[in-house]
Amino acid sequence: MSYFELKEPPRREERLGPCIACGSTIGKMNQRLGCCQSDGQRSFTQNSICLLLPALGIMNTIPNSVVLMHGAIGCGSSAHAGNAAVRSGNNQRWGVVKDGVWLSTALTERDVVTGGEEKLVAAIHEVDQRFQPTIIFIVSGCVPGIIGDDVDGIAARLQGEVQAKLLSVHCEGFKTKIWATAYDAIYHAIGRVMFNEPLAEFKKKPDKPLVNLMNVGSMGRVDEVEQERLLHSLGIETNIYPVFAKPESMYAMTQADLSISTCPTHDDYILKHLKEKYGIPYIIKHMPIGIANTGLWLRDIGEALGLTKEAEALIKKEEAELSAALKPFRKFFAGKKVFVSAGEFRALSTAILLAELGFEVVAVRSYHHDEFAEPEYEKLAKITTKDFPLNVANCQPFEEANLIKRLKPDVFLGHMNANSTAAKLGVATHVIYSVGLQYVGYHGAYQLARRLYRQLKNPRFNQNLSKWAKLPYSKAWYKEEPFKYIQTREV
Repeated sequence: MSYFELKEPPRREERLGPCIACGSTIGKMNQRLGCCQSDGQRSFTQNSICLLLPALGIMNTIPNSVVLMHGAIGCGSSAHAGNAAVRSGNNQRWGVVKDGVWLSTALTERDVVTGGEEKLVAAIHEVDQRFQPTIIFIVSGCVPGIIGDDVDGIAARLQGEVQAKLLSVHCEGFKTKIWATAYDAIYHAIGRVMFNEPLAEFKKKPDKPLVNLMNVGSMGRVDEVEQERLLHSLGIETNIYPVFAKPESMYAMTQADLSISTCPTHDDYILKHLKEKYGIPYIIKHMPIGIANTGLWLRDIGEALGLTKEAEALIKKEEAELSAALKPFRKFFAGKKVFVSAGEFRALSTAILLAELGFEVVAVRSYHHDEFAEPEYEKLAKITTKDFPLNVANCQPFEEANLIKRLKPDVFLGHMNANSTAAKLGVATHVIYSVGLQYVGYHGAYQLARRLYRQLKNPRFNQNLSKWAKLPYSKAWYKEEPFKYIQTREV
């Protein structure tokens, strides 16, 4: 039975068996000796994030949509922080500065006892009348998941009474510790409703090969342009999805000749569904960040579409130009130590790129681990000359601080908020993704090198910051083994 016949997708713990707690090394992980149990835990845990956060990062970008949060008033508040990216993304793509729109049913203690379904029904009607959106994402938070509100049933019952498409998205944070389940939840909702529309609204399919180019919330328009540039050089047309994708792009998904993943962590759930239901083949490896990975990504696409010679010629040309452009930086980067922290594929592919640029990778920290990234460990182990720590952690900055203190990297690449840990320890930092900066493809490799060169030429800001800003950890903790509290240890 297809997962899409269910009301909500399975947890990734059940579907993929990932882990969120592991302290190992790149060498042991590459030899499959550092893997941990799927339910690996810590005897002490500092914090984590909810799957609602990345889900909102996608839903708020969909044009002419409204996100209706069914839950407590605090659920969804992170959309305020993410709204800058929504405004920027709309402006970059269509020249319109437009906010994401989200509302909440604001369930109270009384609603927990009596139920919140009446509030939800009233809110759906009000959203439809006030905003007249194409799509209403009805997002189920923890409270309705606990008290048993039938969000799917309400959406089905009201669909004939409103103009908008009602998409029920399950983001009950207590159900999973793997926040990447958020992507499955969104794809599940879109796949169950939007793909079943009549095909009359599709534009005429181009004579050139058409591919579904999967983007991610951490990519800005500038990265999409780089991917389009490379694919258009091969004579390939693109349908970009899901971030900032209009409804017609959702319908067009079923018409493509091939689906291409940018990040397998995001995409496997929907790409398998498109293959099973519509027979569309897919490529789900090699995140195109870095020189070698971009080449592998293009080779797979060329092979799938009968464009092998064209792909090889493009790779040869691009790598030659990039090699010449990077020459001034390589000597400066040689021997400088770098620590990388991010989602698994982003962390590993960026670490490979940094090794290509001449850095010494001294640690990698990823938010979870599953089967899709296993080839990346092999690539990273081959390109690096020394073994180094690998930390799988759903946040847990206390482990990160311990490692930074021990390893003393010259530069730390992590998420914007996570960089504060390294900055307070006096380490130069750079954001591992930002929708306003370029990272993907050959141009992305060059732009990252330029930014790191400027950062490392003058690292004094964080050095001065460390004199005044302190982390909350005791001196005793920095002397402890960093993975002390991981209960599921390497075998």
